[in-house]
Amino acid sequence: MITPDQLRGTGVALITPFNSQKEIDFEALENMVNYVIRNQVDFLVALGTTSEAATLSDKEKQEVVKHIIKTNDGRLPIILGMGGNNTTQLVDTINLTNFEGIDGILSVAPYYNKPTQEGLYQHFKAVAEASPVPIILYNVPSRTASNIEANTTLRLANEFDNIIAVKEASGNFEQIMDIIKNRPDGFMVLSGDDATTLPLVSLGADGVISVIANGFPFEFSQMVREAHNNAYEEARKLHYKMTDIIKDLFAEGNPAGIKAILHARGLIQNNLRLPLVTVSEDLYKKLGKQLNDF
Repeated sequence: MITPDQLRGTGVALITPFNSQKEIDFEALENMVNYVIRNQVDFLVALGTTSEAATLSDKEKQEVVKHIIKTNDGRLPIILGMGGNNTTQLVDTINLTNFEGIDGILSVAPYYNKPTQEGLYQHFKAVAEASPVPIILYNVPSRTASNIEANTTLRLANEFDNIIAVKEASGNFEQIMDIIKNRPDGFMVLSGDDATTLPLVSLGADGVISVIANGFPFEFSQMVREAHNNAYEEARKLHYKMTDIIKDLFAEGNPAGIKAILHARGLIQNNLRLPLVTVSEDLYKKLGKQLNDF
């Protein structure tokens, strides 16, 4: 099981490579896992949003996780994306899951239903009571249409020892600072947005679960390390070297942008599953030029 200190740094939300038949490309997935580990990320996240998990069958999800565990071979902690908007069904899934090789779960706020803060609290209370591994809350209102407010995050952090962190992608600095300021000892705050990682780390956040770290694992991880070492001049140089790339990575959705970068690097085929599509030709050329310039 993961300890809070192991979340200090850069986690990568792994993509799922597909071949030309839109089947999982397990060889490319193995290459991706080795690539990010070799380039010094701190932990792996399987079946996050960037993995296109919403388009994978239950069998495919199991196969992807098994392959990541096998390839990782115990080198880094593995966090498993596991959320939903049906609390009872999610608890049942947790109870049926084999967590061997899994060090924690990343659980997104219930989407579409738009629960109240009490509903969010009760949902994560049920998850905490069911989960045999530590939990990272995932707040991403742009996708879920519900925001886990600071008071709710802090309430959960204080009441459940196995809720050890939050991935904050609200973009609300006031809210995130409130969590950082008032969190209990050992509770970690992770950026959920690549572009705001350095500012949040400077304010006391502990790290990030990153998309761009698929394509630039060493540089992005190094930026976070430099910030933790108070080497902000070096960290800022890396930050500003990547800001335009980060902006364009998300211009036509995630993971279309990062898959374009990885294809240009020769690491994967450039395929997504509907309803997601590849980036436009113009954006692909722009990202390719940025990669070359980098």
